[in-house]
Amino acid sequence: MKSERVEFKGALGETLAGRIDKPDGESKACALFAHCFTCSKNLKAVGNVTKALAKKGVETLRFDFTGLGESEGDFANTNFSSNIDDLVAAADFMASRQMAPAILIGHSLGGAAVLQAAHRIKSSIAVVTIGAPSEPKHVEHHFESSKKEIEENGEAVVKLAGRPFKVKKQFLDDLEETRMDGFIEKLNKALLVMHAPLDETVGIDNAAHIYKKAKHPKSFITLHKADHLLMNEIYSRYAGSLIAEWAGIYLEDS
Repeated sequence: MKSERVEFKGALGETLAGRIDKPDGESKACALFAHCFTCSKNLKAVGNVTKALAKKGVETLRFDFTGLGESEGDFANTNFSSNIDDLVAAADFMASRQMAPAILIGHSLGGAAVLQAAHRIKSSIAVVTIGAPSEPKHVEHHFESSKKEIEENGEAVVKLAGRPFKVKKQFLDDLEETRMDGFIEKLNKALLVMHAPLDETVGIDNAAHIYKKAKHPKSFITLHKADHLLMNEIYSRYAGSLIAEWAGIYLEDS
């Protein structure tokens, strides 16, 4: 696999850092990957998924949302809606390089984001969620103990994944206003829902809800004993390989 570091402008005008993982041979399709809440493109599981995709001939852009990883910006000024805008900006960047994404893949909150962004990314044919919540509001449990402070003072510093992040009230308000069902029901693209029955962060009932609301063509794959972050390499590579195989039939029909 070959890998190229890239940069492009995000939704808030900041420079976002990305990496394009390419097959050693010819690219059969292009994909865009959205990472989990407060994670980054460099999460080992993300790299394993894109490596597996590259082996199957799929070229993938993974990038850091505004204010995370190597991207510029302040996390405190972002929200779920700006993440969706970042995804659209990433897709536009890919299109400018003649690699408009046909496959959208999102892990955890990134999965909820691609379900919404798909409506604005016209090149997308297939959408994949991995351990995704059926509503973005699900992430509120990460800072439940600070919610009162955020509501009263407009912001608070909370620990997420062991790191301090400033969370503003606008972030909570945006989560409160976001509703997913309509986007899922009107997706009008092939959907693959992947989830682990033992996921303790985002319960599998979320996957069941997404699958129930979606219209065909839709598929569901159980990730057996995987955890939420796919820390076991077996499952992250397995997910990447299956995504490529599953998407192939829809790409051929396009």
